[in-house]
Amino acid sequence: MQLVPSHDDVVALLRRTGGLRDGHFEYTNGMHANEYLQVALTMRYYEAAKILSVGLSRKLRANSEIRAMIPELSIVAPATGGLPVAYGVCEALRAHQVYWAERENANEPQRFRQYLELKPGEKVLLVDDILRTGKNLAELKALVESHGGEVVGLAVLIYQPNPMALKFDPLPVYYLAELDAAYYKNAASCDLCMRGVPVDKVLV
Repeated sequence: MQLVPSHDDVVALLRRTGGLRDGHFEYTNGMHANEYLQVALTMRYYEAAKILSVGLSRKLRANSEIRAMIPELSIVAPATGGLPVAYGVCEALRAHQVYWAERENANEPQRFRQYLELKPGEKVLLVDDILRTGKNLAELKALVESHGGEVVGLAVLIYQPNPMALKFDPLPVYYLAELDAAYYKNAASCDLCMRGVPVDKVLV
């Protein structure tokens, strides 16, 4: 496999490790889709995690501005899905450190764990496993900026935007593969439901 795996390499790796599945899936927000992606199922394998983390880090290094920041660059990720990616990318990049944000309860905003304190003006790269709606990363960006940090880009292993995905222009967004699932707003508009394909309810 190449140092930066191709789109096809990444998809094959996800399928082989159970991270990408075809079928009929219903998300917690009521949307239906013909494929389900859970990168954590792939990241549990050391070799797979190394391939993906190193590949993403090399995409980042290809940007001269990011490359110049690396000695002082901090990585911020949402817990828990983004943490394996953040630590893998930090190690491969030799970046400065990793911060993470978490929620006490599902209906509460993200916050930094006690004693994790961003410095004003600190350069930050937001990292996660998937960009699907972008809401998690948008909230994380606002949290970083509220502490005086400067977000310089976003990096995810997989870009799988749904029809309501947020945009982050002019910030650069780095990813290894882009997946284009067929999304349906609800069961009433779902072609898979109309064809009687059994549905699996999934968490994201």
